[in-house]
Amino acid sequence: MTAAENVCYTLINVPMDSEPPSEISLKNDLEKGDVKSKTEALKKVIIMILNGEKLPGLLMTIIRFVLPLQDHTIKKLLLVFWEIVPKTTPDGRLLHEMILVCDAYRKDLQHPNEFIRGSTLRFLCKLKEAELLEPLMPAIRACLEHRHSYVRRNAVLAIYTIYRNFEHLIPDAPELIHDFLVNEKDASCKRNAFMMLIHADQDRALDYLSTCIDQVQTFGDILQLVIVELIYKVCHANPSERARFIRCIYNLLQSSSPAVKYEAAGTLVTLSSAPTAIKAAAQCYIDLIIKESDNNVKLIVLDRLIELKEHPAHERVLQDLVMDILRVLSTPDLEVRKKTLQLALDLVSSRNVEELVIVLKKEVIKTNNVSEHEDTDKYRQLLVRTLHSCSVRFPDMAANVIPVLMEFLSDNNEAAAADVLEFVREAIQRFDNLRMLIVEKMLEVFHAIKSVKIYRGALWILGEYCSTKEDIQSVMTEVRRSLGEIPIVESEIKKEAGELKPEEEITVGPVQKLVTEMGTYATQSALSSSRPMKKEEERPPLRAFLLDGDFFVAASLATTLTKIALRYVALVQEKKKQNSFVAEAMLLMATILHLGKSSLPKKPITDDDVDRISLCLKVLSECSPLMNDIFNKECRQSLSHMLSAKLEEEKLSQKKESEKRNVTVQPDDPISFMQLTAKNEMNCKEDQFQLSLLAAMGNTQRKEAADPLASKLNKVTQLTGFSDPVYAEAYVHVNQYDIVLDVLVVNQTSDTLQNCTLELATLGDLKLVEKPSPLTLAPHDFANIKANVKVASTENGIIFGNIVYDVSGAASDRNCVVLSDIHIDIMDYIQPATCTDAEFRQMWAEFEWENKVTVNTNIIDLNDYLQHILKSTNMKCLTPEKALSGYCGFMAANLYARSIFGEDALANVSIEKPIQQGPEAPVTGHIRIRAKSQGMALSLGDKINLSQKKTSI
Repeated sequence: MTAAENVCYTLINVPMDSEPPSEISLKNDLEKGDVKSKTEALKKVIIMILNGEKLPGLLMTIIRFVLPLQDHTIKKLLLVFWEIVPKTTPDGRLLHEMILVCDAYRKDLQHPNEFIRGSTLRFLCKLKEAELLEPLMPAIRACLEHRHSYVRRNAVLAIYTIYRNFEHLIPDAPELIHDFLVNEKDASCKRNAFMMLIHADQDRALDYLSTCIDQVQTFGDILQLVIVELIYKVCHANPSERARFIRCIYNLLQSSSPAVKYEAAGTLVTLSSAPTAIKAAAQCYIDLIIKESDNNVKLIVLDRLIELKEHPAHERVLQDLVMDILRVLSTPDLEVRKKTLQLALDLVSSRNVEELVIVLKKEVIKTNNVSEHEDTDKYRQLLVRTLHSCSVRFPDMAANVIPVLMEFLSDNNEAAAADVLEFVREAIQRFDNLRMLIVEKMLEVFHAIKSVKIYRGALWILGEYCSTKEDIQSVMTEVRRSLGEIPIVESEIKKEAGELKPEEEITVGPVQKLVTEMGTYATQSALSSSRPMKKEEERPPLRAFLLDGDFFVAASLATTLTKIALRYVALVQEKKKQNSFVAEAMLLMATILHLGKSSLPKKPITDDDVDRISLCLKVLSECSPLMNDIFNKECRQSLSHMLSAKLEEEKLSQKKESEKRNVTVQPDDPISFMQLTAKNEMNCKEDQFQLSLLAAMGNTQRKEAADPLASKLNKVTQLTGFSDPVYAEAYVHVNQYDIVLDVLVVNQTSDTLQNCTLELATLGDLKLVEKPSPLTLAPHDFANIKANVKVASTENGIIFGNIVYDVSGAASDRNCVVLSDIHIDIMDYIQPATCTDAEFRQMWAEFEWENKVTVNTNIIDLNDYLQHILKSTNMKCLTPEKALSGYCGFMAANLYARSIFGEDALANVSIEKPIQQGPEAPVTGHIRIRAKSQGMALSLGDKINLSQKKTSI
């Protein structure tokens, strides 16, 4: 029996605080009470029977005094009562009283009220006694022709369950339901009837479908879903039927119901790998994403598209649909946009890159006009990064992209501007033909840059790549414009002195008095004195940065001025012009040094910045060829090395990804031909419907590792000792958000153990979903008990408890066996993930919980220790391989992971090899872990502490 066909029983909440009533008082209420008191008494009887009371004396009372009543509430309660009450004698024979009950239900099946008929039919689905059902069969058959659809659809369900359990009672059920289906008009009745035929007589179901295959589009969505399931199952079991039904699936892609479209697209992909089928399914998925408003639905369908892309044969088909996929960007949700851009980037090719870039450019421009939304900046960053990747892979596109993106260097959002700057830096180094364009555009936007970090980067690019005399002059002009009047200190003191006086004068007397006192400058002074605050706001950008005490930008400026001055000297032959330019550069550096030493800035200049500017002054005063080489050649070479290392790493990761996707077939692997496969062998294939049902129920079957030690056996925890009267062990199965404990309980005694109960409690962010029900164990018998535990966040949890039981016939108290603790491993929830350096730094600054772990290990090699930590924590190393290669006695690396609950975990490994202690000395140092939640930081620290030392096998 499949999971879908299991019987669903009625569950009733039982209040435990009230005192159980006596059988005599209940009998009195049921005999002599009014309808209300009879209802309450019947409820109490149901609760007592559920609690294990037998109450045989009340059976006849209920048949005599309650069964004849026509009250609807009582009739509903009676259905529950007859479901749970014992209907047989101890030797298994049906009670005689049940004949009377059977007669009452025969009358209910002929009742004029459709609700009573329908609910009685639903109740009959739960009956397991053929003797009770046999006299009711004519009445059940008659209900198939009732005027009301509620009765008819429940009659179909009743016939289906009776046919499945007791086929001899209604042997002609498939034929009966087939005839009913042909004449039926109601969608829900047709759906139930068709569902029964699928499971009871598939050939009849196919015959019916063949007769109405052209009208499938006109059916209701509930029937269409069942038809999709049937076609999938039939074609799965018998591939020769595909041609017959594939057209029907194509038609269902046009259904008005999103659920039908989704299932039909999924089925079409499994039935055919023809490009037309894949294209139709992908187009259907894209339409669903655009039209559905629920973001969860969008993400689920996007995942299906990504799965399609993973298949090498399907990827080319999807490449033609990139423009359609980009329509999804109209969704405001950032997660959906992120996935869409990643998918588009994976599918981009030389055929469609131009169109892709045009769309992305439009999207970038749109974000500029949108009123600031919290996700707008992040979306802009995503777009910039996508355009960056496109330009690196397709250099011809860079010329179109760069002018648009460089407008964003003056953006208020530093993160987006930093991404643009990184892109520009890479483009100007890689593409020689674009250097003139980039320098020209950079000079245009230079004065509008608002962030000091971006300003520094822009200065570096201009200093490094301005190669003509005109460009160098332009850079100097822009720097002078951005610095304002020099010398800075004197002009600032003058300004303060000039503005302070009028401000005092304003408070004393009227404007006319000011004019007479200030002489010829009266008008100018009066204007400036009326808005001294605004004048401070309108300081040139570089001057404002310096007065705020940010002198790191001054060091960057000094390097830029040195580079362009040395280049200017090489380009211009006239000595006078050379000296004039170098002197101007030195004057700018000197005035900045003077400002740094004065009391005007909010923070004084640091010694490092003083050293840097002084060094640049010295280089310009000497102009030696060696320094010229270092400033103008070595810097660019180091950037070139960094970019080539980055590109190499990207290529390596892409190669690994493509190797994963390429299906490798060994020389001696058997080839399976679908047409030659025997029917019984077809069952080994996975049934998609069954898999999705299991996934919904939380029973996802993971592919276990090939090594048995790393599979189920590795997750079995012994809970009691072998000498305990009850032996127990548990298999801990971790699903995404819950843990299933499958506990094997073995009775090791020669006594029968009654009310054997597994009592569990949890510590940490775990919650026990339901209390396992008690069971009885025969001597040396065993049983499996399942318990579900919900998980709310990533932290180490502990499940503990005991097993209590009564020994049959013993007068002693309950016995108890204490169980060992089950530790839930945090590693089941942590997955390696990637993020950019900027994102890592931002999270490192924001996260408030830090856990510092001291390295205490027996590993003597730095790289071995890092690999050991990565393996035991499931984290990913963000530091490039190139940066970690070589040997210098110390190592620093950044690690990152994300939990399935979306929590980030960061770690910084700083380790060294104490050479003075000899070659066998173990690694020392610290690991700092940061996370948003305390539990995550502590749990990860505990995991590292436990697994630091390598055990010898």
